[in-house]
Amino acid sequence: MTLRRLIVTVVAMAAIVPCALAGTVVAQSQPPFGERWQSVPAKPPASPAQNLPISIEQAFYLIRSTLLTLNDANRSGNYSVLRDLAAPDFQAKNSAADLADSFADLRRRKFDLFAAALVAPQLTAAPALDGKGMLRLTGHFPTRPQQIDFDLLFQNVGGQWRLFGIAVATPATAAAQAQPGTPAKPPVPAH
Repeated sequence: MTLRRLIVTVVAMAAIVPCALAGTVVAQSQPPFGERWQSVPAKPPASPAQNLPISIEQAFYLIRSTLLTLNDANRSGNYSVLRDLAAPDFQAKNSAADLADSFADLRRRKFDLFAAALVAPQLTAAPALDGKGMLRLTGHFPTRPQQIDFDLLFQNVGGQWRLFGIAVATPATAAAQAQPGTPAKPPVPAH
């Protein structure tokens, strides 16, 4: 190959390569996958009225883990894990046998609280601290034909929220209450 032919070939290749890579350059001009989401607007900053003792996600975790632990206790008849995970003051006031008595109706009816894992709870009040620094979480799971009402109280022990009080009821939903023969049960406190 002569020098002139080699130069023409290199110049031609130089003209072809950018054209062939043009699509790649355009594709690379978009930001990488992770950076694309940076253009999504962030959540608005929390207003002072939304100053909660814990986040909503933490509240949902506490609610779900407590009710699922209760569900396991009801299914197995063994309330020692529920008791052992609770605050020391709760443990002092409630034996596993006391808890079994408190939740005997749920256990007898074989009422499954698994919906706590699947459905988002609806809080009737924002998570709040009472005068003693206890965290109260109150609301329900909108399940049918009976909803799951809960009133939970947590004590901060060593930087962890641990169960201090629990009341669970399974009243009929508004639609089911219109049908006769489905009486609502009052909450049974375990503290």
